[in-house]
Amino acid sequence: MMAIINSGSHGLTPGCVFLRFLLLTTLVTGIGFAEVAYGNGPSGKMKETTARMQEKYVDAQKRYLALPGDTEAAWQFARACFERAEFATNNFERATLAEQGITPCREQLARGVRIAPVHYYLAMNLGQLARTKTLGALKIVDEMEREFKMARAHDERLDYAGPDRSLGLLYLEAPRIGSIGSRSKARQHLQKAVELAPDYPENRLNFAEAFLKWTDHHYAKRELKALDELLPKARAEFAGPDWEGFWLDWDVRLLRLRKSIDEHTRAEAARKRG
Repeated sequence: MMAIINSGSHGLTPGCVFLRFLLLTTLVTGIGFAEVAYGNGPSGKMKETTARMQEKYVDAQKRYLALPGDTEAAWQFARACFERAEFATNNFERATLAEQGITPCREQLARGVRIAPVHYYLAMNLGQLARTKTLGALKIVDEMEREFKMARAHDERLDYAGPDRSLGLLYLEAPRIGSIGSRSKARQHLQKAVELAPDYPENRLNFAEAFLKWTDHHYAKRELKALDELLPKARAEFAGPDWEGFWLDWDVRLLRLRKSIDEHTRAEAARKRG
């Protein structure tokens, strides 16, 4: 999404939707962030957010075209492509935006530029492209893994520990057979993201949801407790129009998390009663 505050050498700002939905829609559910957060029908909030992303995309594209070869303009345009693609209405639009975002990153790599945002947004746009594929998506996952690792090597704190968070989700959701799925690697990277940016809600949400997926309710409860403690501060820190979509996502996921844990707690209590 954006660089952690004390990692501001690249000047990243809020705005993009995180990879969790990207990966889930690629490998599991087939629906996008906008549908989960806003509903399938027309929405004033969705229209506002889409319009904001379109404006940022147009501005970034103009700057990229006006400054050929400029590294910052290149990765900022790649980021804008990824963000706008999250609100694409069909696979053709999403793939077109993803390919536009991939191009400047590849150009920079061909010129020998090796900085975290270039690798990171290449991987994010590859993920958008993978969403449009029925066959061949898993091949793209391998390149995503490589680019996220490169981003991590250059700046592990980028985007609130985005490289570790993204790798953790990649290993969590990818199939184990025929792909890179790995529970141990997923746990390692999701935990590292929490350690690097413990107050960023996405990191703890991902970790808690992973524990539920692994039916480890004890640790899921632990992460939910930590989330509850940090939420008041987080709501104040991550505030404003650029964060509205995030909170729609996070609040829905929190409700689902609480429901799952409560249901398990009640079932355990009923079992103990006999």
